[in-house]
Amino acid sequence: MTLLYEGKAKRVFNTEKENILRIEYKDEVTAGNGAKKDEMTGKGRLNNLITSKIFGILQTRDIESHFVEKLSDTEQLVKAVEIFPLEVVVRNVAAGSICKRLGFEKGHQFEKPLLELFYKKDELNDPLITDDHVELLNIATTEQLEVIKNKALQVNTVLSEIMEEMNLLLVDFKIEFGYTADGEILLADEISPDTCRIWDKDTHENFDKDVYREDTGSLIDTYETFYNKLEEL
Repeated sequence: MTLLYEGKAKRVFNTEKENILRIEYKDEVTAGNGAKKDEMTGKGRLNNLITSKIFGILQTRDIESHFVEKLSDTEQLVKAVEIFPLEVVVRNVAAGSICKRLGFEKGHQFEKPLLELFYKKDELNDPLITDDHVELLNIATTEQLEVIKNKALQVNTVLSEIMEEMNLLLVDFKIEFGYTADGEILLADEISPDTCRIWDKDTHENFDKDVYREDTGSLIDTYETFYNKLEEL
């Protein structure tokens, strides 16, 4: 197998099967676009197990992703997709950057989910963009973007229900999409506490990467607790 790509959190390899890739989750954790970086034993295992479980649940709710199967504690097989250079963020509660940008108080509950688009471009620091920007930059067609946004809101509904069952609050999350060789648009990348902001419903204790960003607790212990809750569903 040949290494095709290595990012902050994953390595991607080809396989003997056409259009099937193997993803290996790494033990690295980063924040602030890589400004803060550490290696933590067990993080890759947790992100892989959590993502595999969540993608499996989503597939039972008719939300298709690139996920095929979990190979091991740190590896999974996925369908090969061309990733749209777009981060889709859905917010249910104000936290993080939107408080700084628009002055919302942390914890403000939005009347309906707020969907934002960010251009995946490291040298530009992943700027917030509009639907018109997406079209002008040839990131996606109007029709593709409509599918992406609808799927993102469907993911939000199911994820919120999952968190509710765990007595947790889905504050926000970011996801990515890709398209197959025949043009099917699929949820891709991962869904884990790395890519979500999750609070305890009663105490607002973090169950996400903010414990690392803000040095408020052990990331591994937090993710392990989250995974154990998820496994009880």
